[in-house]
Amino acid sequence: MSKLAILGGEKVATSSIAANIKWPIVNRAMEEGVLSVLRDGNMSGTNITKEFEKEFAKWQGSKYALAHSSGTASLQAAMFGVGLGHGDEIICPSITYWASVLPAMSLGATIVYADIDPVTLCLDPADFEKRITPRTKAVVVVHYCAYPAPMDEIMAIARKHNIKVIEDVSHAQGALYKGKMVGTIGDVGAMSLMSGKSFAIGEGGILVTDNQEIYERAMLWGHYERGGDITLPGLAEYKGLPCGGYKYRMHQLSSVVGLEQLKKYDSECAVIDKAMKYFWDGLKDLPLDSHQPVDANSTKGGWYACKGIYNADAFEGLSLKYFIDAVTAEGGQYFAAGCNAALHTHGLFHTMDVYGDGKPSNIANNPDAGAINKEGDLPVSENICNSAFSIPWFKHFDRALIDEQIAAVRKVCENYKDLLASDPKEKVVGKFFQTARKN
Repeated sequence: MSKLAILGGEKVATSSIAANIKWPIVNRAMEEGVLSVLRDGNMSGTNITKEFEKEFAKWQGSKYALAHSSGTASLQAAMFGVGLGHGDEIICPSITYWASVLPAMSLGATIVYADIDPVTLCLDPADFEKRITPRTKAVVVVHYCAYPAPMDEIMAIARKHNIKVIEDVSHAQGALYKGKMVGTIGDVGAMSLMSGKSFAIGEGGILVTDNQEIYERAMLWGHYERGGDITLPGLAEYKGLPCGGYKYRMHQLSSVVGLEQLKKYDSECAVIDKAMKYFWDGLKDLPLDSHQPVDANSTKGGWYACKGIYNADAFEGLSLKYFIDAVTAEGGQYFAAGCNAALHTHGLFHTMDVYGDGKPSNIANNPDAGAINKEGDLPVSENICNSAFSIPWFKHFDRALIDEQIAAVRKVCENYKDLLASDPKEKVVGKFFQTARKN
């Protein structure tokens, strides 16, 4: 039996994976496109952005696409697009990045968090339905860590209660749910395209929808220069000014990169998919859940922020934190225990008066809200950081390099009993803002 490195043995993985995980993959066409925009002084125009929108909508399978300065902006525009406003409630899974729903507060809405499923890490349909009240206007469905959320169940519940569905696709561009592109199933999809995401173009975001009213309302909200494209009665008379008071257009350095990314993204995702599946195939006989969709024709797209699910019972109670420390000691790279912190536990949603309303801003416009999402209310979200863990996000299929990372995990799994006596039993505390992981 090989002695674990964390206990003084030799580590099994010695090669750096830094070059393999570097992202995005920049080619000459991207570089030349950016230089062309710079030399033309055309950063703030819209001609290239409109072409990017057209091609993105075609790739996505949507009628409309509207590019934004950030994913956060596109999500807020989607919320305004579906009519979210003062006194409304919007439901969102508690385990996600804050931008999935925090912009709703600036619209005067109340954010109500729902629990997640411990296997998919996405919105639990049953808990979603339990949170619905007469004030519920919309739900944000997050395809968390590239795993497609259970859209059939969610859509059925939403249609039953006349609730608008906003898909946050920031983690899952190009992923499929039962053969359908995520972002095209709900009323509107919105997503980040910043440089860390799988579809990376720099700072930017995009909204997609088949609904003309949502599209034009989103345009009216933060795209004053696009007034000529707003035609619907009740909206067209307000064009010429950004009705939200925001300037949300995408700069064309990002949109020109986006046009080039569309040409190669699917092929790059195919390589990522091959590499990530090879990694998990090398561990399939071990008691670790690979966090892959089980539905036919469902995929993880670019595998952004890829995760595994750890079951401490399968390792006689060995803590996730110590398990990951041991993998790292073996030369495992970019493994990390935990995930995003449960948003409903942050004081912002319970006590902070952001806008000077004299009461917590999250319930300032909702006389029925009372105390929402108390501690203990969402048990899966509050404890998931001790079972979810991050794994390396391979961008290239390098068998030998991936084999080393597999060996690091396998060695710890096969020798976990040696760790039980020295396990400090540290709990993992999630972070509201995730920074780059380094090992």
